[in-house]
Amino acid sequence: MYDPMMTAPMREELTRIGVTSLESADAVDTALGQADKTALVVVNSVCGCAAANARPGVALAIKHSTTPDQILTVFAGVDREAADRARSYFKGFMPSSPSIAVMKEGKVAFMLQRHEIEGRSPQEIAQRLTSAFDEHCAS
Repeated sequence: MYDPMMTAPMREELTRIGVTSLESADAVDTALGQADKTALVVVNSVCGCAAANARPGVALAIKHSTTPDQILTVFAGVDREAADRARSYFKGFMPSSPSIAVMKEGKVAFMLQRHEIEGRSPQEIAQRLTSAFDEHCAS
């Protein structure tokens, strides 16, 4: 487990732009149990090689005209219970930190795993996410 004081700036990079931080399994179940809502779920991480671009990529993507109903995050290595519970919703995907899922009807509609984030610019990550938003979140 990482020291929450050390990871606070990484969490705040998302929460200050309006991303809701889920810090318990119950909070994850409450949020993702709303099958009628779409959700972006960011599994945040201290990984500098991937998460350092994932967070700004998310910040760019949520400015798009079409976004999921809920923008959520769990922090791997800090909020273990919440991260494990979020990952339990990602059927068919191995645990990955960071990772970013677009959920629709309680299932993963789109997933970016660490190997798809690592080495990509925030703009590239945002473009992949906004394409997913257009496909899965447009009403």
